[in-house]
Amino acid sequence: MLKYLKQYQMEDMREMMANNKTPHLCSDVSLAGKTAVMSGATSGVGFSAAEELARFHCDLVLVARNETKARAVKQDLESRFGVKIRYFLADFTLPEEVKKVSKEITDTVDRVDILINSAGIHSTKKIYTKDGFESVFCVNHLSPFILTYSLIPKLKTNPRPVRIIQVNSQGHRFNGFNLEDLNWRKRIYTGLRGYGASKTAQLLSVWEFADRLSGTNITINAMHPGEVKSNIGHNNGRFYIWYHDKILWKSLKDVKISGESLHYLASHPSLEGVTGKYFNRTHPEKPAPHALDREVGARLWEKTLQLSGLSDEI
Repeated sequence: MLKYLKQYQMEDMREMMANNKTPHLCSDVSLAGKTAVMSGATSGVGFSAAEELARFHCDLVLVARNETKARAVKQDLESRFGVKIRYFLADFTLPEEVKKVSKEITDTVDRVDILINSAGIHSTKKIYTKDGFESVFCVNHLSPFILTYSLIPKLKTNPRPVRIIQVNSQGHRFNGFNLEDLNWRKRIYTGLRGYGASKTAQLLSVWEFADRLSGTNITINAMHPGEVKSNIGHNNGRFYIWYHDKILWKSLKDVKISGESLHYLASHPSLEGVTGKYFNRTHPEKPAPHALDREVGARLWEKTLQLSGLSDEI
């Protein structure tokens, strides 16, 4: 069994490395007349995606924590591309704010064609939110889950196909996931394992969403945006920021590839009806074995609903 598992993991790694070397695919499909809801769009991967979708004439609804940054993105993209942009404010460390903004979007936005969750953090230290959640788990999994889940009734009213894309990461391969200790009360926390746990949780939920939305107009997939230049982790200490900016930055690629990849996943006709998949930018890829455990995923679904204060209605 151990020999088989090692072989299985080696095959996964070879696939991942081959995908890393293969250029991402691009789409020239217009999104005119469509509206995308996006979290995390004021910087990094999220902004690159917002810029790319706006370039192809998509109206945007931004969910952001910082109003100054959201307003700047609105003014920038509207002036350059002539699209309509609205923003709503919610801090992803506060699930109740995410619930509130989900209702505001449901009540005031006519139609949603695309939902992209790009908000995310990486923390080298264990930090708890006001509600007692480990912050990386809350921002990377719990709040995107709440936004996605809460908007499902709205998405179902769209007569056209709807695509949900969760910006995930190869960081899910760091693992660290433990269903009995999601908030790291019992274990020693490290930044990589905390990040890996949050992204594993997000992936496990994607498969559950895909099953529950089968037969509807909605598809949901996850993607790794590539090793790109972004400011994720700048909430950490001086040494981490120095290492990120002076050492790691040189090996990272232009974040534009993430935006182009997300536009491809959101628009290309070849992906119509494709759901419950993980992409390395635009290339289908097998996640780590621990992120494919459907029994654990079903239990996580129930636990996430409980933590979110939501009832299972889809």
